[in-house]
Amino acid sequence: MKRWSAMAKTFTRIGKDIVMAIKDGGPNPDTNSRLRAVMQNAKAANMPKDNVERAIKKAADKDTSDYKEALFEGYAPHGIAIVVETATDNNNRTVANVRAIFNKCDGNLGTSGSVIFMFDRVCNFTVKKEDITVDLEELELELIDFEVEEVFNDDEGIIIYAPFEQFGAIQSYFEENNIEIISSGFERIPTTTSKLSEEQQADVEKLLEKLEEDDDVQNVYHSMIM
Repeated sequence: MKRWSAMAKTFTRIGKDIVMAIKDGGPNPDTNSRLRAVMQNAKAANMPKDNVERAIKKAADKDTSDYKEALFEGYAPHGIAIVVETATDNNNRTVANVRAIFNKCDGNLGTSGSVIFMFDRVCNFTVKKEDITVDLEELELELIDFEVEEVFNDDEGIIIYAPFEQFGAIQSYFEENNIEIISSGFERIPTTTSKLSEEQQADVEKLLEKLEEDDDVQNVYHSMIM
């Protein structure tokens, strides 16, 4: 049941990503790089193609003007910085829910700018190993103009990390060179981290789990060493 619940949450999150991508650049993936990225992620998450197509059609037909992306910042217990990304059609509901979760879990919802400076925003790509014809050092050299920060091998493919602003250029590079993108996205990586005791970590994890269960929450980032 937990696995099915996690899958349902993933599909809901992707559905909202589709809405925001279409609001941002229209329903045609050929001209909307953000939508192409979401569709790749849907495939990587084993979301059925019919579900993806229905979500695109629904988002294209629907007035998405009420949908907004909102960022929340705050602290979990024991001084752990938290950044929460949301996508919502009812900002008042989302603000109330996020504030209530922080309060119930002994955290503090902060003001805009209170912790975001502690996180670097980066983009990431997972690409198909078979499509890479050079070794990792050569690939890193080829991508040097895109300010790529890290290239490494993983079970799923080759992982690339780069500054957030380079997403579109790197996506175009892989597409032009017929390198299949398995998945891609954005992360906020803490510049300073904290190690807690098991008991303290459990306090923070309680807050993280409650946030991630909320339907409006897309991503949660924190400064705790897991």
